[in-house]
Amino acid sequence: MSIVIIGAGLAGGTAATELREQGYEGTVVLVGAETHPPYERPPLSKGYLLGNDSLEDAFVHPRDWYAEHDVDLRLGVEATGLDTDAHVVSTTGGDLTYERLLLATGAEPRRLAVAEDSGVPTAYLRTIEDSDRLRDAFAAGGRIAVVGAGWIGLEVAAAAREKGCEVTVFETAELPLLRVLGPTVAQVFADLHREHGVDLRLGTSVAADDLAGADLVVAGVGVSPRLDLARSGGLAVDDGVLVDAGLRTSVASVYAVGDIASHAHPVLGRRIRVEHWDTAINQAKVAAHNLAGADETYDAMPYFFTDQYDLGMEYVGHASGDDEVVVHGDLSARQFRAFWTREGRVVAAMHANDWDATDDLRAAVESGELPASP
Repeated sequence: MSIVIIGAGLAGGTAATELREQGYEGTVVLVGAETHPPYERPPLSKGYLLGNDSLEDAFVHPRDWYAEHDVDLRLGVEATGLDTDAHVVSTTGGDLTYERLLLATGAEPRRLAVAEDSGVPTAYLRTIEDSDRLRDAFAAGGRIAVVGAGWIGLEVAAAAREKGCEVTVFETAELPLLRVLGPTVAQVFADLHREHGVDLRLGTSVAADDLAGADLVVAGVGVSPRLDLARSGGLAVDDGVLVDAGLRTSVASVYAVGDIASHAHPVLGRRIRVEHWDTAINQAKVAAHNLAGADETYDAMPYFFTDQYDLGMEYVGHASGDDEVVVHGDLSARQFRAFWTREGRVVAAMHANDWDATDDLRAAVESGELPASP
């Protein structure tokens, strides 16, 4: 049986790895638009951006691994169309036929016209080349404007400050990460960045004049899932590619994972689309098993981590900013555990600088029960 994987990012690379490690002996073709073999993206805004980690540490495998494990890795090749009736993917390198197909096409940064039209050099952060550009800019010092106080924007701001840059962050919400964390915990991140010298401008829209004094603008206003290929094949699409609990799309021979997958989560009881590293890895493993003939369900809770200055955080679950939050510990000292509840059930949990908490967080979210305060 031939399996074609479109998207040679972390999810695609993990799926190919899992197929071979689980003993699948059929054809595996892995197609990626970038010229790099599959790599993890978190280092691009964390250790690699700061110069603490080597680029080699980010790759799923050395390039030679794919040939050694009979994975047909085709880099610098874009998929341009999908015919699910004929089981054919059209690419810039020719047509590919498949028996089963995995879409792991990922996402791309939303463009920020006000920055691009401002006359100030504008950067995004998605690829190795993007991270290299920021590393060079931060090493030179200067004035950095960051638009968007989400996870990427805040990690970029922290890296720039640690390299000695002047940093201004613009955010339309009243607090950074407000829609994700709610006001109580979001305030922690606002205080953190201000204490480290970031000019944090909240509750404001950015105009070209606001950016005029910057040497570089970094736009961190979110990403859009790459859905054109799925649409060309007639797959059911909404905010992402609609997949069932087993990551199968509306066409039985096609699966989707990672940033593009709008997943019917069997525990949460609703669709979620998660753009995090852990989801890309673990969805890819389940999809690989199912592509090879299994019938598994993906029921893991979303997981995310961030490192900013002296704050390390892990987050498990899926909350919204209007869920009730219960805090155990000391917010002002930034050493605490937080639990988000909805209708009396824990739906998400996080810790700040409490590295013994990870298993407890998962247990709380999986059980839905709020633990007693220590």
